[in-house]
Amino acid sequence: MSIKNKIIVVLTLTAFLFSSGLVVPPEGGCITIQEERELAREFMVMVEARYPMIRDPVIVDYVNRVGNRILSVMPTQPFDYQFHVIHDDVYNAFATPAGHIFFNSGLFAALESEEELAGIIGHEIAHVVCRHISDRIESSKKIGMATLAGMVAGVLLGAGGAAAAASAVTVGSVAAGQTAALAYSRENEMQADQLGLEYLTQAGYSGEGLLTSLKKIRSKQWYGSEQIPTYLTTHPASEARMSYIDNWLHQSRPPTVRKYEEVGGFQLAHTRIVALYTNEKVALDRFRSDLDASPQDPLAHYGYALTLTRLDRWHEAAEHMQRAIEGNAMAAHMLRDLGRIYFHDGQYEKALQALSTSSSEKDPEGQLYLGRAQMELGRMAEARDTFENLVRLNADYSQAYYFLGESSGRLGDMFGAHYNLGRFYGLKGDLKNAGFHLNRALKLAIDDSQRQMVERQLKHLNPEKEKKAGAG
Repeated sequence: MSIKNKIIVVLTLTAFLFSSGLVVPPEGGCITIQEERELAREFMVMVEARYPMIRDPVIVDYVNRVGNRILSVMPTQPFDYQFHVIHDDVYNAFATPAGHIFFNSGLFAALESEEELAGIIGHEIAHVVCRHISDRIESSKKIGMATLAGMVAGVLLGAGGAAAAASAVTVGSVAAGQTAALAYSRENEMQADQLGLEYLTQAGYSGEGLLTSLKKIRSKQWYGSEQIPTYLTTHPASEARMSYIDNWLHQSRPPTVRKYEEVGGFQLAHTRIVALYTNEKVALDRFRSDLDASPQDPLAHYGYALTLTRLDRWHEAAEHMQRAIEGNAMAAHMLRDLGRIYFHDGQYEKALQALSTSSSEKDPEGQLYLGRAQMELGRMAEARDTFENLVRLNADYSQAYYFLGESSGRLGDMFGAHYNLGRFYGLKGDLKNAGFHLNRALKLAIDDSQRQMVERQLKHLNPEKEKKAGAG
């Protein structure tokens, strides 16, 4: 098998192992650190192509702050760890090569505290530190091609949204003995628990969150193997394992480790997860119930307002968001949401005021709505400046190119209008409309610089033609 084919085999198998929860135990050798980094880059492409990633800065920044707090007490690591949140109701979290930690929104929504979130993150970090992942990848090269073919079929079916069918194909392809081998060993889990607990307590957490989160996930296990939460398939929460964690907490936890203040923000991030990324009817009922029980609770008003936006009930959402902001220390985050709500409710002046004071360059959605509010108020030059800055900092943010094209057109810059609309359609994968606008921009170009800009984008639309031209 050629080196290229070996890489493809390893990448394909790795994608399957992590997406399905099946893993291979270590057999004495690891891939190198550099190989793991390269594999991580390829794996990230696969994950982002198959799963909807949550980009919400409030949620993602919070999870990264918790993860980085744990990392701060650890020895220097060979990887730059990154923490991601996937929009998926399935209870799952997993670690990929080179320190990418993924957390599903469904699992996040089920947790009740930063301690529980940190518990699971600490355990996943420990798996990376122990290089359980790279051991399994190295061993995966020894799996037979017939078995691998079944796994690849499972990957492809899963990518198409037929997760149940993918699972059936995989189970049918893997022999019973091989299936048993594709699971975390008891030693893997015990080592990750022990090391994770040590990191957690050094970082100022009690460590009890790991145990309570596992019990919470375990409580969702009903009758029938297909109903076992995915996290338990990946990380079996056996009675022996939970007993070990409980004993460690009572007997081995360092008595001198001081409890620190939490990084803060769990309730805000958790409210957003529940309101924006879980079933909207369940979320609406939950926050309505919270308001009935505590009418002055700002987070209940906040969650209810966010959920109302999913139903396009913008005027009601504005009222509840205003209640959430009154006297709330976390109002800075909420003000951006209020600006977006005002915009959809047609209150553009109020939207502009809220967004001007709350959104920053690190908040692309806030900047997008700021520019749109400026457009609605006829402040076209300001809007174009906002969108230009937005695409400069977020080159792949497709919506920004659409409004940059529109604002340019309204200012009489037809080259800019067609060029940016071409960029918008190109990023959306609409090659026909992208080609139309870029070719119009090419005809409107007034100098070599503009022509080169357009030609680069046209080449991106037809990479095969570019390759042939280079070969010729």
